[in-house]
Amino acid sequence: MAYVVTEPCVNCKYTNCAAVCPVDAFREGPNFLTIDPLECIDCDACVSECPVEAIYPDDEVPEEWEHYIELNERLAEKWEDRIINETFDALPEADEWAEKENKLEFIKEDWD
Repeated sequence: MAYVVTEPCVNCKYTNCAAVCPVDAFREGPNFLTIDPLECIDCDACVSECPVEAIYPDDEVPEEWEHYIELNERLAEKWEDRIINETFDALPEADEWAEKENKLEFIKEDWD
């Protein structure tokens, strides 16, 4: 089992979760974070640190976000050299995006 970052993180990118990860399992994208399932040790430390409640164990991801399990795996591999393990400012409009739904189409996979 690994933890998965889901939709509430899109266009928010709070990094409190990454800072507490003891094994540097978080990967950073332009407007989203992922957890590398091969690095995650299921410690649960990140869950309570996420202010938008975007992180779930892979077997408890809400049904409407189950596609984020594969997405985390794929993007963690794509962003393998973008380890994030400290706290940075959230994206400028994070508070506005925090409550929005259906944000999958807004994920930026490539750094410009």
